[in-house]
Amino acid sequence: MLIPFSMKNCFQLLCNLKVPAAGFKNRVKSGLILQSISSDVYQNLAVEDWIHDHMNLEGKPVLFLWRNSPSIVIGRHQNPWQECNLNLMREEGIKLARRRSGGGTVYHDMGNINLTFFTTKKKYDRMQNLKLVVRALNAVQPQLDVQATKRCDLLLDGQFKISGTASKIGRTTAYHHCTLLCSTDRTFLSSLLKSPYQGIRSNATASIPSIVKNLLEKDPTLTCEVLMNAIATEYAAYHQIDNHINLINPTDETLFPGINNKAKELQTWEWIYGKTPKFSINTSFNVLYEQSHLEIKIFIDIKGGRIEICNIEAPDHWLPLEICDKLNSSFIGSKFCPNEITMLTNILHRTCPEDDELHSKWNILCEKIKGIM
Repeated sequence: MLIPFSMKNCFQLLCNLKVPAAGFKNRVKSGLILQSISSDVYQNLAVEDWIHDHMNLEGKPVLFLWRNSPSIVIGRHQNPWQECNLNLMREEGIKLARRRSGGGTVYHDMGNINLTFFTTKKKYDRMQNLKLVVRALNAVQPQLDVQATKRCDLLLDGQFKISGTASKIGRTTAYHHCTLLCSTDRTFLSSLLKSPYQGIRSNATASIPSIVKNLLEKDPTLTCEVLMNAIATEYAAYHQIDNHINLINPTDETLFPGINNKAKELQTWEWIYGKTPKFSINTSFNVLYEQSHLEIKIFIDIKGGRIEICNIEAPDHWLPLEICDKLNSSFIGSKFCPNEITMLTNILHRTCPEDDELHSKWNILCEKIKGIM
């Protein structure tokens, strides 16, 4: 049963926050099931951070149910250029988020359910959570063949991945979160999770591609709403708590003091891109010049999301060496992103305002470089 999450019943099942927080004065006795009314990926990830940072979960586990509008979520130690098609994401207006847990990259939309299981560090048990999800699925459709793997994925019919897992373990608290593919756009998922960028060398955690399938394709009665209710029912029975799904607004500072600052931090360039482990790109491309193709070589080192070393090599008769050196030095320290390169290109244009041919070559070169960003 869905109930609004008001100040009156706010966390009536939880108590003893790690830090004082307005709005949480009621003493509470057991666990809690929450569901976000927001479909914003940054707001929902901020709820995870807030619960992990501020709640005493001793004897009071929490299940958090949430869904997002189309977005890509990468793991804490991943490289977005290596994991997804950033150009396509920009064209389609797809958000990119970096979560605080490890693991691989996932595509979210309203056809994907996200489940976060919060416990104390001692009670942390991913396999127990996944078995609970399997029981819930079988309660709705006993004929479903869903099994948890050693990697803590869920497989449908022994081959199709319907759920992936990641986790964050703190000093005293922990959470395990997983996806559940119900009716997600698999074509979009496949296109967005395919990096077109060549020549990347990185030690960042790499995702492992899998064949996926929606539960709704197996049984049209398995909607997101049906599945969330089934999981909540099974969770409540297992933890012997009230079977109420409490609806929450992740932007409500009276319930979650300081949460909007957490959401803002998750949206910053410094967090999403700047936390990427150091990597390099060694690639080349061709440009057309006097009915022949010339090879342009590019080597770039990126640290903290910014260009640390840049070496563009072009044939002298196409672009003089001093111009290449000027481009190389101008890129050092800049963000590895298209907007930054566009701004630098405009600045360089102003240094040689009368040279249209040079401008044209700069534009070609900078468009090619933007294409690998």
